[in-house]
Amino acid sequence: MLEAVGSGERTFSTIAAQAGGAGALPSGTLSPLLHTLQTKRILATDLPLSTKPDTKNKRYRIADPYLRFWLAFLQRGIPLIERGRGDLALERIERSWTTWRGRAVEPVIRESLLRLLPDDRWPHTEAVGGWWNRQNNPEIDLIGADREPVAGTVHFIGSIKWLESHPFGRREYDALARDMLAVPGAEPDTPLVAVSRCGVEDDLPLAAHWGPEDLLRAWQ
Repeated sequence: MLEAVGSGERTFSTIAAQAGGAGALPSGTLSPLLHTLQTKRILATDLPLSTKPDTKNKRYRIADPYLRFWLAFLQRGIPLIERGRGDLALERIERSWTTWRGRAVEPVIRESLLRLLPDDRWPHTEAVGGWWNRQNNPEIDLIGADREPVAGTVHFIGSIKWLESHPFGRREYDALARDMLAVPGAEPDTPLVAVSRCGVEDDLPLAAHWGPEDLLRAWQ
């Protein structure tokens, strides 16, 4: 089951299908296993954050980033390394690294922002999460709100772009502005924010943006 979550499966049904092999694991078997792993803090769960209750779209993830990396890459690479083909294991990591990192960094960024907030601009922001629907279309990286799991007020909506050489630009801003109104509780004037490894393009009407130095400061 950990291998299923570590390989990228995040919903109850997809974990059941992947972990069950020839047939999906029954709910009565999978549910207590997931509960135990959450209690042991091996698995973490995320719910869409908005003003509308939503417990049906729960997502599971490996809580520890090192274990997450091991399950995604190293465990499957051991047979290659043992037969002297570590180069193939490295190629697999490099081929999937950008996509894997983009997903893995999201909970770290949310936790960092939660450490930076509340601040003078958002004095009542006590929760930072994401939002998605059943189809994951759209999927919003950042939601700032007054509380969780059900927000009273959505304070900001944002996007994460974590690439080495491409800043957060007009295309990402337009996509965020288009998708934001799908979030229950969002208004046309809800502030938009961004987190980017390489900064943001000039003249984007963002309410705020954060970079690596800001996120590191949250942990100092």
